[in-house]
Amino acid sequence: MLLNVADPVRVSVPALVGLSRAAASIRLGRGRILSRQSGDYQSPFRGRGMEFDESRLYQPGDDIRNIDWRVTARTGKTHTKLFREERERPVFVWMDLRRPMHFATRGRYKSVQAAQLAALIAWSALNNGDRVGGVIFSEHEHHELKPQRGKTAVLRLINRIVNDAAWSLPASAGGDRQSLEHALQRLRRVARPGSLIFLISDFRELDSQAEIPLARLCRHNEVVMLFVYDRLEEELPPPGRYRVIDGGREFLLDTSDSHLAGQYRQQFRARLDRLQHLSATNRILLLPCRTDAEPSSLLLSGLKPGGRGTKAKPPGA
Repeated sequence: MLLNVADPVRVSVPALVGLSRAAASIRLGRGRILSRQSGDYQSPFRGRGMEFDESRLYQPGDDIRNIDWRVTARTGKTHTKLFREERERPVFVWMDLRRPMHFATRGRYKSVQAAQLAALIAWSALNNGDRVGGVIFSEHEHHELKPQRGKTAVLRLINRIVNDAAWSLPASAGGDRQSLEHALQRLRRVARPGSLIFLISDFRELDSQAEIPLARLCRHNEVVMLFVYDRLEEELPPPGRYRVIDGGREFLLDTSDSHLAGQYRQQFRARLDRLQHLSATNRILLLPCRTDAEPSSLLLSGLKPGGRGTKAKPPGA
């Protein structure tokens, strides 16, 4: 489904609310449900719930109120009903709004792409009956939203994204250095075991220190990494001289040096390889999201079984 986004550098509440229709066809993977709180989500745990699972032969101690009289009459042997216990799953959106995210040469800013992905995930979670929470951070602000149910939770997340100071401050504005390690540590404090966590970022400065809280998150949660990047970060444009503006600074980019272009391409490849290795080691679903791709199409193709996301087995498995 193609989305018509008028402003490629900013987001608005109406634009993100308008994505609710596109989210109707997106299904968040169920996977392992570890949450202990009762609710509308099915888990592998069996017990007295609301969803019928199967019938089996009656055993001493079974509740006689659960006798399956139809199967009993048909087979001549007493059968009892088993139910699949309903469990609720928290869905977290962890979204990076630091300065490098406010950039693109094609499509929309990485920050705008991230905001649309976050809104689509939140609307899809609502459709699935999940609770929605989030962590939104930049150099200037850090906001934690505890998971809640209903449309109010989605609108709360959208308003928090749209009203973040990162959208209005100039690129040259100062701010505290917000490391990915710190933002992931904060996420660990609010994400309960059994959550489905979406990390949306370009993952700059994802160093070995940041990998520690990330690995700990993966032990008891399902994690999806949405790697947002621009085509210029992947490969330099054809040979020539290009005028580039970065945070008020202007300079010329000369791409006529083939050796330099090859090194540039290899640097991005090494960055992607590291993310793929990290995802394989921790059983993370990695989904590359380029700025000129439609966010709804990315999620539809990446989250479905056998989709474009990367979820390799860890080395030696």
